[in-house]
Amino acid sequence: MNKGISWRQGLAIALGVPMLILPSIGYFTSYLWSFSIFVWILSVIQGFFQNYSYGEMAVKFPKASGLPGYAQAIYGKNKGNSKIGKFIGGFSAWSYWFAWSPVLAIFSLLIGTYLKGLVPALSSFSEYQLSLCSGIVIFSLLIVINYKGVASGAKLGNILAVISLLPLIVITVAPFVTGDFDFNLINSTWFPDNWEWNISNVLVVLGVFAMAQWSACAWETAVIYGPHYREPGKDIPKALFSCGIICIITFSLVQTSCIGTLGIEGIAAEPYSPLLLIARQTFGEVGSVVTVIMLMAAMILIIQTAFLGSSQAMQSMAAEGNLPPLFGKCNKYGTPIVSMIIISILGLVLISFKTPSAIISASSMGYVFANGISLFGHFKLKREEQKNSHTQVDFKTPKFWGKVSLCFSILNLPLYFIGLMYLNSLSYGWKASLFGLAILLFYYPLWKISNYKEEGAATLDVKLETMIR
Repeated sequence: MNKGISWRQGLAIALGVPMLILPSIGYFTSYLWSFSIFVWILSVIQGFFQNYSYGEMAVKFPKASGLPGYAQAIYGKNKGNSKIGKFIGGFSAWSYWFAWSPVLAIFSLLIGTYLKGLVPALSSFSEYQLSLCSGIVIFSLLIVINYKGVASGAKLGNILAVISLLPLIVITVAPFVTGDFDFNLINSTWFPDNWEWNISNVLVVLGVFAMAQWSACAWETAVIYGPHYREPGKDIPKALFSCGIICIITFSLVQTSCIGTLGIEGIAAEPYSPLLLIARQTFGEVGSVVTVIMLMAAMILIIQTAFLGSSQAMQSMAAEGNLPPLFGKCNKYGTPIVSMIIISILGLVLISFKTPSAIISASSMGYVFANGISLFGHFKLKREEQKNSHTQVDFKTPKFWGKVSLCFSILNLPLYFIGLMYLNSLSYGWKASLFGLAILLFYYPLWKISNYKEEGAATLDVKLETMIR
């Protein structure tokens, strides 16, 4: 195993995560007004607890492929239920894949929105047309760029992910410097008018938190590389703490800056491109063009990161027998070209939703299942650990941490899931929920197809053995 990663490199891998706040700024503000600032803070804190568990799982299962791999390694331990464990692990992988792959469509929609607001000559085109064209161009370029191998593209993406923070920070900090920020716009609007803590609003809050963790907890990418750190016992806590602090600062800063500069009504007028309004207000027309172009470049980098990660995840699922072999087919350079094409097609289909938050609400269902299954797996792991107290690893959580994982597993399933379904019904009818469920349930026939030959071979072996006897 290669143990050549420092905690700083692990931090760099996750630094693109703060960009994931962009599509949810307006949506969260519309439901929770200024309290949405605390939603981001609390969600990042949730990430500390969940990712601490994943750090231990990463060290204990160094050959597993991230969250889905940990689930499969844990649930598949019992030989009597190996098939069930394989299915649960595979479903966790599919859920995690569905959580990440829609990033392509989400940020293509955002790029279309920013282009329409930035370039007057494009005013005759609809945001959907611009987003669709952007998606086709970006997805095609990514396939071409990564055709001869994804290693160089992934390395470049990690380096540029660090740079992607620059335009985000510059735009959000500027109002504090220029005096355009007004704290009264926040202090006077903590909750919507006539807000009550009834069952309906509690479900709304749970749904919002379910969507928030899709962005604010996604820095598990820094922790799941645990076995590759030089000193996991020291590097994992450093990477975890540094990522969390940066995410708390950036997520809260962006939401605070938007509300304090534009107000609730200002964000409502431009829910998916509020940073464009802030850039114009603080930098003028010319300055806003430069900063927003940098911001859109950063969005492309996030698309690249998600594109590579989701295509590799699909290839891994096929290699492990959880998807038909076709999904893992590579070209002569070892690039999972079929999965790249499938993900690109899915991205273009999702762009037809026309609303980034609708796509997030659907894909968040996948993230809820992936977290719920993986965290319960950690709880199961800690219970087994008590029976074998002599197990030695480079990084280990306290004995009671299994109960912490169980609490957050229950928070994801069923609480977040129920809240997400309710919130979706308020915002989009049942469109987003039904689409999300359809994608998740589609795994079952794919899994059956992928295991058909294996089951057929096993049946043939049994028949032959019976005949011999």
